[in-house]
Amino acid sequence: MALLKVTDRGIYCEAADVYIDPWKPVNKAFITHAHADHSRKGHSQYVAHEDSVPIMKYRLGRLSVKGMKYGETIEVNGVKFSFHPAGHIIGSSQIRVEYKGQIWVASGDYKTENDGISTPIEIVKCHGFITESTFGIPAFKWQKQESVINEIHEWWTQNQKEGNISIIAAYSLGKAQRLIHNLDHSIGKIYAHTAIYKTNKVIRNHGISLPETEQLNMHTTSKALIGNLLLAPPGAIGAKWLYKIKPVIVAAASGWMGLRGMRRRRSVDKGFVLSDHADWSGLLDVIKNTGATEVMVTHGYQEIFSRYLCELGYNAYTEKTAFEGELITGESKNEDSLDDSISENSSNKEENKSAS
Repeated sequence: MALLKVTDRGIYCEAADVYIDPWKPVNKAFITHAHADHSRKGHSQYVAHEDSVPIMKYRLGRLSVKGMKYGETIEVNGVKFSFHPAGHIIGSSQIRVEYKGQIWVASGDYKTENDGISTPIEIVKCHGFITESTFGIPAFKWQKQESVINEIHEWWTQNQKEGNISIIAAYSLGKAQRLIHNLDHSIGKIYAHTAIYKTNKVIRNHGISLPETEQLNMHTTSKALIGNLLLAPPGAIGAKWLYKIKPVIVAAASGWMGLRGMRRRRSVDKGFVLSDHADWSGLLDVIKNTGATEVMVTHGYQEIFSRYLCELGYNAYTEKTAFEGELITGESKNEDSLDDSISENSSNKEENKSAS
């Protein structure tokens, strides 16, 4: 019997009576990372990597939570659990589970490129591996981050010359910090939507270095924004406050920008192919290097990816979960959902007064 299985509440380790990223309330929840589809309200006890803890508390409120270091082991009913870098976002982890000689790894979401701010992924040897498949078809092949960042710099500079405001839609936890860390701030000022600005503050207060940004607020004028760059969550693009800022050129930073027609579907002027998930070859490389023979495939192109793994000789199968990965629509049903609601309730009244 597999050490980890999927129940109606989440990924379950029966031997320890522990759930990993459960989507319904449970007694003890081990959390891979702080995105809203993996870290939810209602559990009695939480265990997560120490860098995820302040973000989880900010998003979910008061929690009984234990912070773990990478490589640190905690034992529950004879089952050993440890957290290992996933490279997805700050604090993201793969959770290694060992019991009676059997080792499984629940990877959560992961990417293989070092983004410079998240701890790079660690390959964890195991017998069974639980993988996402958000971009699990051959069409997805990422360029190097440096190339995409240079493309953004060229776009931003051109917008400056033309007297425009540059806006990039980027998830408030993960993509936004990646951009802020890697973009050249000497080109101009970088402004952050309230959802992003508040998340950045939590991260800095935890001791993680991140360049400062300006906050978009009621006093921010279009004149101040011209030539500069504004980062906003995907769910905020199209909101009323945006129409008070002009002239704007809107872009999206997402793996989905690699698909033809996606820019039009997202109603943006420019698309940058930049994802915090592994591409097709990245997924295959990680699975191969773990040495796993059994692979559970979750959210994304599950059927296609699982079938291909079977052709390669793996015992691969799909399981339905409540995880979403990087949503194709960019709507606020995912990692931005809580931040967007905070922003709507507490500060959008001010933002909507921004002078034009």
